[in-house]
Amino acid sequence: MKLRVILVLIICWLLAASSGHRQHLPTKPKGWPEPVHPLPTQPVLIQLGRVLFYDPLLSADSSISCASCHSPYNAFAHTDHALSHGIHDSIGKRNAPALINLAWRTSFRHDGQFKELEEQILLPIQHPGEMAENFPNILHKQRQSKFYPDLFKRAYGDTLINQERNVKALKAFLLSLISANAKYDSVQNGTAVYNAQEEKGYRLFKEHCASCHREPLFTNNTFEDIGLPEDPYLHDPGRAAVTGDPGHKYHFQVPTLRNISYTYPYMHDGRFTHLRQILDHYSEHNEKRNSIATLLQQPIQLNPDEKVELTSFLLCLNDKNFIFHSEYGYPKNIIK
Repeated sequence: MKLRVILVLIICWLLAASSGHRQHLPTKPKGWPEPVHPLPTQPVLIQLGRVLFYDPLLSADSSISCASCHSPYNAFAHTDHALSHGIHDSIGKRNAPALINLAWRTSFRHDGQFKELEEQILLPIQHPGEMAENFPNILHKQRQSKFYPDLFKRAYGDTLINQERNVKALKAFLLSLISANAKYDSVQNGTAVYNAQEEKGYRLFKEHCASCHREPLFTNNTFEDIGLPEDPYLHDPGRAAVTGDPGHKYHFQVPTLRNISYTYPYMHDGRFTHLRQILDHYSEHNEKRNSIATLLQQPIQLNPDEKVELTSFLLCLNDKNFIFHSEYGYPKNIIK
């Protein structure tokens, strides 16, 4: 049954390609900094990467795909579980992060383990607790399939299928995932205005949050200790596991706040399911560590009304066009 679904998916892709479908190329939004990673310029490569992203063939038992943990309807995050799940119902150690505006990321994973997106692509495919597959097996399955040789020929000009080409196509699709059409962006462009509550929330945001969640990406690509109590089961050292520096313990990558309504549960371990819990943490936490971010050494004083106002602004970062973008979802949408 799964093979039939994948076969139909690929047939749709082929029909769309032959019927003149044109993939829109990603572009840098107005007023944004230059991307760290060059945006893809080949529509056919993005389309191949999209097929790969949704194909469970990349897992050892063909039970999960990249999209299993990164759903387009959750801004390519995962809301069903606090921690990521792999094949055979294995449970990971961290929450699956949202895949938003990756072209502007200077590192990947909650602890910044990788500088290059190619490394991040390879890890979950090969990790025994995630997709648990190896590329020799993947390449064998693709070469024996009725459709992948033709897909690679369309993307690369010949039927050679190898690891490098797989990773390159997946990277192209991931770098095409740009979210820049929220109400916030409309206000910045002068085509919308905040209501009174949102405006007050924006002022609170700039006062208390903007130094880490820097506009327009709403992250500064750094790592911070925000005063979360250590999970007694996971004992996650955060950035210290990468750098070996004890001073980096409990430091995790500052996430983007874009599409925040869709990317719960929150934090590296998915401990919070509601925005209010995050605001309560910042205004009530009592952890005492020298490593906690300077602005968070003392709780942020927010009264109930201010929490509502700040939440109202954060909701202005939701981008429904991104969530329901026809070129980001399951590949059947390629055919019209």
